[in-house]
Amino acid sequence: MAVNVQVRSRRGESTERLIRRFIKKVKKEGVLETYRTKTSHHIKPSVKKKLKRQKAQRARMRLQRQLERRKYR
Repeated sequence: MAVNVQVRSRRGESTERLIRRFIKKVKKEGVLETYRTKTSHHIKPSVKKKLKRQKAQRARMRLQRQLERRKYR
């Protein structure tokens, strides 16, 4: 999702005001948040544990389905 934020100066508008409008648009579009989530490589330990638990749960369910399929063959 590429977002190009553009701001054109209005008649009689100062550069400071233009920059403020630009910053507001960037925040509204969420450009910085998406950049940070895509480039962040640090995962909190609690999130790691949660992901590990979910992965184990999926593996257990997959194994259970395979065993049930073998029963009916």
